[in-house]
Amino acid sequence: MLNRVILMGRITADPELKTTNTGVSVTSFSIAVDRNYVKQGEERKADFFNIVCWRSTAEFVCRYFGKGSLIAVEGQLQSRQFQAKDGSNRYVVEVVADNVSFTGERRDNNAGGYNQSYGGNQSYGAPSYGGIRNLLRRHLRLIRAVQTLIFRICRWMMIYHFNFNLI
Repeated sequence: MLNRVILMGRITADPELKTTNTGVSVTSFSIAVDRNYVKQGEERKADFFNIVCWRSTAEFVCRYFGKGSLIAVEGQLQSRQFQAKDGSNRYVVEVVADNVSFTGERRDNNAGGYNQSYGGNQSYGAPSYGGIRNLLRRHLRLIRAVQTLIFRICRWMMIYHFNFNLI
């Protein structure tokens, strides 16, 4: 089965690093992902996705990303149920991140935020989309591997079916 998610959006609140009882780092946050289409006369709508990061990925996110930061996330979609403090049963769907990437913004240490201007005296230059490209290349390789697997299964099924009909 195939379960891969790739999203790019803005973090809605500062991620907070937590540690489990066994000492494993974890953080959870949500990102707002703009939809591709806008109806005429309306504002662009966004979808909000919950993201969970573990271990070094969680530490990386909490160190380098904050509210409003543009982030690319690659991971798996998982669902779980739990009982809330009020006793009600809750169902949650979230992305468990395998990889996170910068998307071309540069951290501005003086302002404590993210600077989106790339001109002027800055040595940073144009935005770098290498992280996204690598993410898409991995995704494309995965799709090709799945296509090859499907082709082999179909070929095996045709051979099996053909041999079965000869008997």
